[in-house]
Amino acid sequence: MSGIQRIALVLTIIGAINWGLIGFFQFDLVAAIFGGQDAALSRIVYGLVGIAGLINLGLLFKPTEELEREPRTEPTRY
Repeated sequence: MSGIQRIALVLTIIGAINWGLIGFFQFDLVAAIFGGQDAALSRIVYGLVGIAGLINLGLLFKPTEELEREPRTEPTRY
C-alpha cells in the first residue's frame, strides 16, 4: 500500500467516524472543530475526505496478492 493510499485510508476513516457521529448523535465533529459546515476549512476537509474515498475505491478492485506456496514434494518410489 502506497503512502497516498495510507493517507487516503486515514481520511476515509475520519470521514466514517464523522458520519457515525452525525448519524447517532447529530453532531458534526468537523464542523465543530473548523467553525461550521460553511467554513472554508470545513469544506476543505470534506473535499479531502471525498477525494480519499475515490482513491480508496481503487482498493476495492485491486487484486489480492497470491500466497506464495512452497513446491510440493512427492515421495519417490523405488
